[in-house]
Amino acid sequence: MATTWDESFAERYAEWSAHMTADIAFYVGLARQADGPVAELAVGDGRVAIPVARATGRQVVGVDASPAMLARARARATAAGVVLDLRAGDMREFALDEPAALVYCPFRSLQHLPTWADRRRTFERVAAALLPGGRFAWNALAFDHHLAARADGARGETPVPHTIRYAVGDNRIDLVLDDGSTSSSWWATKNEWLGLIDVAGLELEALYGGFAGEPFTEDSREYVFVARRPTGTRRSPGA
Repeated sequence: MATTWDESFAERYAEWSAHMTADIAFYVGLARQADGPVAELAVGDGRVAIPVARATGRQVVGVDASPAMLARARARATAAGVVLDLRAGDMREFALDEPAALVYCPFRSLQHLPTWADRRRTFERVAAALLPGGRFAWNALAFDHHLAARADGARGETPVPHTIRYAVGDNRIDLVLDDGSTSSSWWATKNEWLGLIDVAGLELEALYGGFAGEPFTEDSREYVFVARRPTGTRRSPGA
């Protein structure tokens, strides 16, 4: 999202995201099961889309609001010998020329949407872009107040010097570089995510506590959701 992502983070994105690797096999597995087009929201530098395209032989549609990240994805896809259909766009206005069997959004990227209205709009656009029976998958942070208490104001030096700030009243986490560049994300509760599934006309297929399919429990720190568009539903007018 252009309003919650500073392009300064793009330069070292590979290092920022280096700890997140378990999700790749999860999304690749869903893509292999998809009987139709596949699209990724917040494609970033192609960290997930490139393995998905390689594993499935499909041209993955990748949408991102960051020109710098799209440029990196394009270069990395070329180096990997795969073709991605990369598009500049806001996920709140997501639309496809051909309905998809799978839309996924990795690395907690839906948390860059600051308001319920932003998320609702995104979920509705995704639902309209899915084939009947098509899936929408994403992961998000389950808020841990113990971690927030320890991390608020904490200083990190890698991959570049930064400070973490928690604005609890706004459900917001800020990652602030020394030059003031900021990447913000907003956490949501399980019931908020379930409400978004409902208002978009989707159905919950699975909620895991991790990418290996672990059951979600009260101690889980990651939401891994798979929702499905019911069969027999019509696409929204103009979608």
